[in-house]
Amino acid sequence: MANQKMNSICCPNCRKLISADEPLCPYCGISNPGSWWKNNLFIRGLDNADNLIYAVIAVNVGMFVISLMLNSRFPSLSVNPFHVLSPENRSLFFLGATGTIPIDRYHRFWTLISANYLHGGILHLLFNMFAFRQLAALVAREYGTYRMIILYSLGGAIGFWISYRAGIIFTIGASAAICALIGAILYYGISRGGTYGRAIYTQIGSWALAILLFGFLVPEINNWGHMGGFFAGAVLGYFLGYQEKKREKLFHKITAVVCVAATIMILAGAVAFGIYCRILT
Repeated sequence: MANQKMNSICCPNCRKLISADEPLCPYCGISNPGSWWKNNLFIRGLDNADNLIYAVIAVNVGMFVISLMLNSRFPSLSVNPFHVLSPENRSLFFLGATGTIPIDRYHRFWTLISANYLHGGILHLLFNMFAFRQLAALVAREYGTYRMIILYSLGGAIGFWISYRAGIIFTIGASAAICALIGAILYYGISRGGTYGRAIYTQIGSWALAILLFGFLVPEINNWGHMGGFFAGAVLGYFLGYQEKKREKLFHKITAVVCVAATIMILAGAVAFGIYCRILT
């Protein structure tokens, strides 16, 4: 009996208790559930939604602090609240701002990812992180943590790609990725229906409307990135599915790990490049 307990594991897909020697999980049907790579600690470490959400916020804050440190002078305390503690455009370029200038002139396509973690001022950062904290928790609950990662990463990249195709020359911010989360929730509300689905759609729909109105009223807002994020999130939500339709599968987990790994490598490279350029200049 003791030996049998030692050979038991949680299925890496459905998290049910099974034997490590099973060729197929009897609950979800995944093959070789006991293989080491399907139980990798890195993959399992993404299970905790709260830890992941705080990690994303910490990375955004960290990139903001680094962008200020790369300024050629102390950031100005502008009377415009949106420009308080603003990084210089040069600092943001070094760290991976995106748009037609970085992509067409310098072939920095990876900035479609890095730009999601850069912000133009302290209020910009605070507003986005507050919205992300609220929305990511809802998306993680209805779609699962791994699909939330995919929606945030790919949705933000697609949103910025659409804004790039629309001719936006220089842009940053987590709002494209946040709008992708909103798009996914709107799709969920419509698809699920019922009292709960309609309530979700109405509440989050008001967020989407407020973001669009704010973007049209305030200059320098990348509305193409916002609308691109809405579109990307809804489409990805349709193809990825949500928890009530189908549980998260190994495909979702591997895709999420690839998104996280690519983001870490891109941001680490951007920081190293920024520090190198700052030292030279």
